[in-house]
Amino acid sequence: MSPKGRPTSNPKTGRFEIRTSEDEEEMLEYCCKVTGKKRTDIVRMGIKKVYEDLKK
Repeated sequence: MSPKGRPTSNPKTGRFEIRTSEDEEEMLEYCCKVTGKKRTDIVRMGIKKVYEDLKK
């Protein structure tokens, strides 16, 4: 029997949860609406952007 789901070269095993303010929720929803991306994708983009800025 084969494993379920799509094979991936970058499995996502980490997990975290955050609490957000109403303003942060509105900003996140706006980003999702404008970009057409999911909430998790926007958060990942934010992490990558901060990381890249710090590495400069």
